[in-house]
Amino acid sequence: MNAPTTFYSTKNNLIIPFMCGFYDRVAEPFAWAALRIAVGGMLVIEGWQKISHPLAQVGFVENIGFYPGWLWSPLLAGLQFFGGFLIAIGLFTRPLALANTVMLAITLWFHFANPYGSEFLTPAGVEALKSGATEYFTPAAMKRLSDGGGAFLSAVQTKAELASLFWTGGAGLFAAFGGGAFSVDRTLLKKEF
Repeated sequence: MNAPTTFYSTKNNLIIPFMCGFYDRVAEPFAWAALRIAVGGMLVIEGWQKISHPLAQVGFVENIGFYPGWLWSPLLAGLQFFGGFLIAIGLFTRPLALANTVMLAITLWFHFANPYGSEFLTPAGVEALKSGATEYFTPAAMKRLSDGGGAFLSAVQTKAELASLFWTGGAGLFAAFGGGAFSVDRTLLKKEF
């Protein structure tokens, strides 16, 4: 297979020069396809609930400045769900990945600009836990909520930020470099954007 690769290895730059052909013809195309499928697949998974309820985020998108929400909410749901599917198979990869990168960058900004806060429970909720309402909670839940939920919220906040950073970067790679050797763009269309 002599499909062009996204990144090129040269024998002069490798510690084990004879691996150059393996890297260019096997490792890079398969790894690139696996990452493309993962990025697109996660967009589909996360987009499913949004495409199932396309107007559910009207208030949210208007709250961050996208008006009218009735237009943006289903548009973003479709971009995430259908765009994710097309990225996964590698069709129209660059423009869809660019659009999703912008959407994911806004999501990343939102997580940094609007942290969950330091408390999950009100002081009355913490007192209820301390006063014997513990039969409703597991010991692990009691430990996580004993400080008002601060440790729990910190873990959720960090996960939201790191996941958004990873998926924004992943989509950005495909916006910059295309779908790779095993994409529909390159395999069937023989062209990329």
